[in-house]
Amino acid sequence: RAETGTPAQRLSLDLQVDAALAAGWRLQLADRLDVDTVHRFDERHEVNTLKEAYLTAQLQPRLAFDLGRVNLFSGVALGYNPTDFFREGAVRSLVSVDPTSLKKNRQGSAMLRLQAVDEASSLTLAYSPALDDQPDNGSYALDFGATNARHRGLLIYSRRLGADFSPQWLLYADEGRAPQFGLNLTHLFGDATVAYLEWSGGRSRSLLEQALDTPAEVRWRQHVSAGATYTTNDKLSLTAELQFNGAGLARSDWLALPATSPAAYLAYRERALFTQEMVTRHALFLYATWQDMAVQHLDATAMFRRNGDDHSRLTWLELRYRWPHDELAWQWQAASGTPASEFGAAAPLRAWQFSWRHFF
Repeated sequence: RAETGTPAQRLSLDLQVDAALAAGWRLQLADRLDVDTVHRFDERHEVNTLKEAYLTAQLQPRLAFDLGRVNLFSGVALGYNPTDFFREGAVRSLVSVDPTSLKKNRQGSAMLRLQAVDEASSLTLAYSPALDDQPDNGSYALDFGATNARHRGLLIYSRRLGADFSPQWLLYADEGRAPQFGLNLTHLFGDATVAYLEWSGGRSRSLLEQALDTPAEVRWRQHVSAGATYTTNDKLSLTAELQFNGAGLARSDWLALPATSPAAYLAYRERALFTQEMVTRHALFLYATWQDMAVQHLDATAMFRRNGDDHSRLTWLELRYRWPHDELAWQWQAASGTPASEFGAAAPLRAWQFSWRHFF
C-alpha cells in the first residue's frame, strides 16, 4: 500500500498469511511495515509491527488453542473499550485516528489462548507471560517489553440468556496489580437499533500516578462506554457513545496541570497514549458509516470526538472507493481547542491525505 500526504509520503506494506499445516493445525501471520519519507529517501523512518504470529489447533470440534503473538481485543463499544485489557503498549505506529484501524493495526501480545464453546456459552482463557521489561522502539523490534512486561491473564465467559441477549463477563489479572472486572451487554431494539454497555472496574492508581510512578492509595475506579447504533435500509449506520474514565484527571486538575507542571503534563499525555486511555473523565463519540453511498463500492466514514472536560474536538472524514484489487481513499481531519487541550495540542490542527491500496 502506498499512501501520499503533505508534506510526507508513507509506504505501507501489509502481509497476511492463513495457512493450513496439518489436520486441525493452522498458521496465522499478520505484519505491517510503515516507511515514512520526507523529501529524500535517505531520511526515511521505518516502523515494523508484527501484529500476529501464532499457531492454532482445533483439538476437538468445540475446543481450540492458540500459541504465539495474538492481537486479542474485547468489548462491544466502538470508540472506547474499557474491557480491552491488552491494548496497553500495543500501538507502534499511529496509522489512523479511526478506532477500528487502531485495533486492527496494533501488535498483539505473546500468549496461550484456550477457547471452548457449546450451544449456549463460550469460554476464553488467555495467559500472557512476562518476556521483557523495557519497550524497544527499534524499527524491526519485536517489542515484547511493551506488550509482555508482566505476567497477565484474562478469563472471558459469555452465556446466551435469550434470543438476542448474551452478556459477557471478564476477569483480568495483571502481575502486581489488583484484579479488574468487566461486563459487556448488547440488546436489539426493533430491527435497526442496537444499544450497548461496556464496563470495567477494579482497584487501581490514577492515570497521573501511573505516569509519574508515584506511590498512592489504590482505590476502586470504573470505566464505562454506553451507546447505540442505528442502521437504515440504505446501509447507513449511525453511532452515538458516551464515555467515562474513572482513572483520568478531573476537569479542574486537567486544566491546571500544564501550568503547574509542564513535565507532568507531558508524562501524563505519553502515558495516556501508551495505554490508549482517555486523558480526562468524560467524552462524547459520534461515528457514521455509509456503504455504497450514492454509487456502488463508494464508502463514507465520519467520526467526531469531543472531550467533555476541556471541550476540545476532533473531526475525521474518509471517502473510499473499492475495485477488485485496489482502493482509493481521501481522508481529512481537523482538531480544535485551547493549546494544551487534548485535541488542541495536536499538530497539525488540520490535515488531509490521499491513499492508494493494492492487493496482490
